[in-house]
Amino acid sequence: MNQNRSSEFALIDRYFTRPASAAGVILGIGDDCALLQPTPGRQLAVTTDMLVEGTHFLPAGDPQNLGWKTLAVNLSDLAAMGATPRWVTLAGALPRADEAWLAAFAAGFFACAGQYGVALIGGDTTRGPLNLCLTAFGEIEPGRALRRDGAAVGEDIWVSGRPGLAALGLAQLQGRIVLPEPWPRLCLAALEKPQPRVALGQALLGLASAAIDVSDGLLADLGHIARRSGCAAALRLTRLPHLPKGAADDAARRRLALECQLTGGDDYELCFTAPVAQQQAIGAIAARLDLPLWRIGEMIDGPAGAVTVLDPDDQPLEFAKKGFEHFV
Repeated sequence: MNQNRSSEFALIDRYFTRPASAAGVILGIGDDCALLQPTPGRQLAVTTDMLVEGTHFLPAGDPQNLGWKTLAVNLSDLAAMGATPRWVTLAGALPRADEAWLAAFAAGFFACAGQYGVALIGGDTTRGPLNLCLTAFGEIEPGRALRRDGAAVGEDIWVSGRPGLAALGLAQLQGRIVLPEPWPRLCLAALEKPQPRVALGQALLGLASAAIDVSDGLLADLGHIARRSGCAAALRLTRLPHLPKGAADDAARRRLALECQLTGGDDYELCFTAPVAQQQAIGAIAARLDLPLWRIGEMIDGPAGAVTVLDPDDQPLEFAKKGFEHFV
């Protein structure tokens, strides 16, 4: 490796080492391993995500937003299971030791970490194409985790926030759509600085039967719940959040906006199922968190994993793809 090892450690010390004062951290960055003390009686929830330049984020993007997003997308996985975020490790391949870029990235990363009470406890750096890999650890009471396999026929399907904003933001950057104000700002914020729904995931414990975070597209990710739960799903177009006015002033742009909403991905909202009897309790959560929760369909009897979108006349709409796939 051409990179000098002392400069590597100096960069880690300068931008990523923080005092090991977080709860449960016995030994943090600086040794061969971190030493952790999980809360007695809690299970660990562990998730890993990789972000690759050109696949998960655009080249030459804002490094501070990228720092936030690198952590936020992992916390979203913990949120989907109702876990409390605790610790993370970060590994990165960097094309060069750009200290201004690292300072901005670290600022965004630790802003997110501070907001959600997370400690960085270790990781690795090397030279290479820009690639960021993070492992997040959370805690949850045994038997309480929200999983993908708990949905049942007849239950409601819900989604948080406004799915599709991130994909619309990307479409705006790529010149595929022109959004009216204030939607460009809102959509770009959703794309570049997603908000992991940690509080929502914890509030749904004991109410929701299954959950997933929407990273690859609403249809694709709901399909994972349906497949693992052995049933099908029906979404009703009339119940989805309204699309930006002006983004749908002709048929082509209406279709693009709808595809962003259902198949675009990168939202990191929570899609979950719950018994019909929980509608009032879920409405109370939406009010308490000041977060829109939309009841968009129901789980139905049918082929495991099938997801149907019904128009206002209860006719199925066809989509060429359900969401993002890496190898298609």
